[in-house]
Amino acid sequence: MAHGCGPEDWPMSEDDEDWFEQALSESDGDGPVDAQGESPTNADATDSATDAGPDEDWFEDEGTSESDPAEEDGDSTVEEDDDSLFDEDFASALESTGGPGGDGGEGADGEGFDEEDFESAIPRIDLGIEGLDEMIQGGVPQRHLMVVIGSPGTGKTTFGLQFLHHGLENGENAVFITLEQSRESILDTADERGWAFKQYERDDKLAIVDLDPVEMANSLKNIRAEFPELVREFDADRLVLDSVSLLEMMYDDQAQRRTEVFDFTRSLKNAGVTTMLTSEANEDNPYASRHGIIEYLTDAVFVLQYVRGDTQETRLAVEIQKIRNANHSRQTKPYAITLDGIDVYQQASIF
Repeated sequence: MAHGCGPEDWPMSEDDEDWFEQALSESDGDGPVDAQGESPTNADATDSATDAGPDEDWFEDEGTSESDPAEEDGDSTVEEDDDSLFDEDFASALESTGGPGGDGGEGADGEGFDEEDFESAIPRIDLGIEGLDEMIQGGVPQRHLMVVIGSPGTGKTTFGLQFLHHGLENGENAVFITLEQSRESILDTADERGWAFKQYERDDKLAIVDLDPVEMANSLKNIRAEFPELVREFDADRLVLDSVSLLEMMYDDQAQRRTEVFDFTRSLKNAGVTTMLTSEANEDNPYASRHGIIEYLTDAVFVLQYVRGDTQETRLAVEIQKIRNANHSRQTKPYAITLDGIDVYQQASIF
């Protein structure tokens, strides 16, 4: 049974006994316990880091079985309702410019526009992480789907909470969905940093939902159908899901896992909310997610990792692998996790 707390007046049908009603209702029962922490492993910074982000074509080229969410380029086509996330992203970006043109194309008035005009027309937001925001020129486009990839102890949950806190401070509404910790644990973490999450909850500005990952996976179809409308009714501006790795682990078959995660991320895009997912890093590659899927379905990828410099001292470092429709630094920068949250040292070098 999932437990959680948040606004009590989200719209529900009379017969609705779905996950969200259970999660948002007041409950004194025991929620899921905190995930067991693992000792962080040191990962050497090697030449495997690349400037370019993940190739979006990987997902479409990976397979052509009926269960796959996208078909290979060629004679095979998909129905109009199954257009890929990437087509939706591009259409949305074009719509923001006020005309049907693209790079080198024409706008609604028949006049061409350059890439700078194209990017500046997209509304932007700050993450709320000092140093990292400066590495993103102009901010992250609104309604983007982001993922933070990192090993245990690199601050993924703190990253997500800080992202929400910044929005709440600016009058936005936020939702935090955790598959790893209890609602009480999340509130305690916020209290330690002086973030007034409890007050935001009382003011119906914040909803914290703790869900059992098995229960969520079993009812994922219903969740996907109801989620966009529920988020819109709550008028959420920012959402964090911590973490998508536990959801991926519910599926043993790689093709099914890929399809389910694809459909879930599309429901998040349809909700029209700026979303941040967290994901465990691959054991053999700190630059990739555990199952190597989510980075190909998201608009922005941030990698948190342990690195060793010339002195063999282990440090934390952040890298931006990609942000669609936004210029950003390609450098790897050190950061620290403090009582104020994550602080990226933009002026420092990791080596």
